[in-house]
Amino acid sequence: MLTSLQNPLIKDLRKLHRTKERREQQLFLIEGTHLIEEATALEVPLLTVCCTETWQQQHPNLFERLQARSQRVELVSPEVMKAIATTVEPDGIVATVDRFHTRDVKFSQLGLVLETIQDPGNLGTIIRTAAATGVEGLWLSEDCADIENPKVLRSSAGQWFRLPMSIRSDLKSDLAIAKIQGMQLIATVPTAMQTYWEIDFSRPSLILMGNEGAGLSAELLELADVQVTIPLVAGVESLNVAIATALMLYEARRQWRSTIAQTDYT
Repeated sequence: MLTSLQNPLIKDLRKLHRTKERREQQLFLIEGTHLIEEATALEVPLLTVCCTETWQQQHPNLFERLQARSQRVELVSPEVMKAIATTVEPDGIVATVDRFHTRDVKFSQLGLVLETIQDPGNLGTIIRTAAATGVEGLWLSEDCADIENPKVLRSSAGQWFRLPMSIRSDLKSDLAIAKIQGMQLIATVPTAMQTYWEIDFSRPSLILMGNEGAGLSAELLELADVQVTIPLVAGVESLNVAIATALMLYEARRQWRSTIAQTDYT
């Protein structure tokens, strides 16, 4: 059992709390039983697994699977677990995974595009909602919050591993190409004249969501085929971007189901 915070492995794991170190080591942390179960179910390769003896006793079957599938498994003391985890009260397990690399994300019906989303909690919640509504994938600008931030992973409730995501170095050019290929670009703007439920989401669409404070850039707004707003009562300035995204995605899902039902009926 590892009990010293000066152990070289423990030192390296603690460094992964920082974005710079995740990039240098090409690794990131996943924490907690739920995320470990999701990663294992999807056969995500786990490199180093650290857990407490109490956790091992509470999850013998999962521990056995981890031993068989991980490169290294170590028991650590509760004090060491608190040091390597990013949560205040860790549930007893942390693992390392090879750092995310851009995946090939293609759209045919509905995709989500995020520009300069800064809050990790918002980003994780958006990922969770996108997976729940059946979005085909997610494009993110390079200046979004680090998608391997532990708070992003926790906020995604395990859906991080299920949703195809791609970090785009030139979002404007990518969207211009998608538009030529027939995707409808829908921008959310407070001053738009149309509400989001007036748009035809049965068309292949990309929903564009912008920064928490500044919204979408002028470049992306100029590309959009249509601008929509989410009505608010007087005195309310704006919605949280994760909530706004959920409203847009569930309206798209509602319209899909309605279209499918009408097609089946006819």
